[in-house]
Amino acid sequence: MSTFWLSACVDENKSPEITQSPTETEIRATYSDLGMTIEEKVEKLVKAMSLEEKVGQMIQPDRSSASPDEIKEYFIGSVFSGGGNAPKPNTKEGWFKMCEDYQAAAMSTRLGVPIIYGVDAVHGHNTLPDAVIFPHNIGLGAAANPELMNEIARATAKEMIATGVNWNFAPCVAAARDQRWGRTYESFSEDPKLISKLSVPYIRTMQEEYKIAATAKHYLADGGTEWGTGNDSRGFKIDQGNSRITEEELREIHLPMYKEAVDAGVKTVMVSFSSWRGVKSHEDKYLIEDVLKGELGFEGYVVSDYEAVHQLSGDDLYSQLVSAVNAGIDMFMEPSHWKECINDIKKAVDAGDIAEERVNDAVSRILKVKFEMDLFQNPLGQRKLAADELGSEQNRKVAQKAVRESLVLLKNERGVLPLGKDAKIFVTGPAADDVGVQCGGWTKTWQGGQDTAGSRWVEGSTILDGFKKIAQDNGGTIYTEAQDIHKANVAVVVVGERPYAEGDGDDGSLDLYSGQMLEGNKEALELVKNAWIPTVVIMISGRPRIITEEIEEWDAFVAAWLPGSEGAAVADVLYGDYEFNGKLPFTWPSDAKKVKPGDRSCLFPYGYGFKTTE
Repeated sequence: MSTFWLSACVDENKSPEITQSPTETEIRATYSDLGMTIEEKVEKLVKAMSLEEKVGQMIQPDRSSASPDEIKEYFIGSVFSGGGNAPKPNTKEGWFKMCEDYQAAAMSTRLGVPIIYGVDAVHGHNTLPDAVIFPHNIGLGAAANPELMNEIARATAKEMIATGVNWNFAPCVAAARDQRWGRTYESFSEDPKLISKLSVPYIRTMQEEYKIAATAKHYLADGGTEWGTGNDSRGFKIDQGNSRITEEELREIHLPMYKEAVDAGVKTVMVSFSSWRGVKSHEDKYLIEDVLKGELGFEGYVVSDYEAVHQLSGDDLYSQLVSAVNAGIDMFMEPSHWKECINDIKKAVDAGDIAEERVNDAVSRILKVKFEMDLFQNPLGQRKLAADELGSEQNRKVAQKAVRESLVLLKNERGVLPLGKDAKIFVTGPAADDVGVQCGGWTKTWQGGQDTAGSRWVEGSTILDGFKKIAQDNGGTIYTEAQDIHKANVAVVVVGERPYAEGDGDDGSLDLYSGQMLEGNKEALELVKNAWIPTVVIMISGRPRIITEEIEEWDAFVAAWLPGSEGAAVADVLYGDYEFNGKLPFTWPSDAKKVKPGDRSCLFPYGYGFKTTE
């Protein structure tokens, strides 16, 4: 009977069907097949990939720890430059050659999957010294101009394209709720509505017009951590700390920006170092899988922050990776331990601790973004459209506009502003003539830096440059030497913070003379106080500082935030060529212990700021 059954089931005139896997050539042919959807291309590609190839896509080493040969050997999906990690030479040609070499290595693998190269271009393509540096987000929050965000996104994207980079770890959509936090300047505002108003156009312009993937970060409630809960091992007081807020507050204050970003099509989301109710965000499956990917419908991929997986619960990297992958992390930013990550994820899949379906989901999300950003066809972007854009005069004009719109006038007694163009002005203060101070952190290096004698930190102009230019063109006089102060009829004192980034900027006092404040602030203010002449104070800072007593002695006060490389534009507004339009994006506290948004004892309320004509 068995012989009869077999013969009855086989058609003697038809060969049995044998399913064959598509060849590498056939897979590559689908990349440009206009008849296939992206979803179909991704599905076919994932099915053709080995576990090793799939896990490689989930790994993002730093450029200094992975050579092009290693990209090819391990099928790496992404490479990044950490703060200040630049090729030599640190020029657009140096960057493009580096990206070209990485892409050539990736495209020479069996399936030819391109890498996506990520940088923190958080206020311009800020790792390059010749790039245009825009005001940090806090200043753009003061400007509150969505069209300006479009212009900044265009300029930044073009400068990135000129270097072959195609993924930006921006915008930061944190709602900073405690200004003692060292990342306050990365936040547009304490108000989630204003954050969405500014971040959405930036995301859309960068992705839709220039095919550069944007990143909403840092998910979730990084701006809601409590003082005293920061990363002790690094001496941080609030950064990377714990948020104990209710879920109601979490959804009301910290989640709306992500919903708006997802609705705008943001391609990537970076998870925060911080915790919510004691659970690290990188292992919070509820927040990542259930809320972000499920409830909000996020279809891009989730990337970890810098070595953040090593802070998770678990006795070893293996268990930490299992926790993070199962919580929904799709790609791991691992500058040093990326090979161990590859081995451990593969072992976890083989052991059943990570389902291969979870890996397939992660890789599918990554590949989907690469197709959407056209990397399979143009892995280095449309450089011919932007080869001459780095540091261009057109982009500097956009930055100058941003500086002018970001300034907030908070005091103007006796009509000291605007200044007369033919006036005799004494300009002093440690922040008056320093491009590095104007730019703050995340400028050329992670922590930023200051100008030195005869050398500016990055290309640009200072506030003093602007005063000198206008005075020279209009018959005015600028004095900078202390012995000449008696010759002036008004003094301008530019005080400021030294550059800093992240937890290194956590500051419990927020006063004018300690913490991150520059040496020389006090001496400059005392010098003009003793001269008994009208005084205008300009503050260069990444957040409000406590000036409750000092401001009583000033005739005018301007918050200039961290204006970036085009500091000369500050003078345009003080001389009256442009009117003040900025409004406070944060409540300005009267006391460092009363930093809660909307505090009734504040020095200036949220949204305050006026014109010289008011």
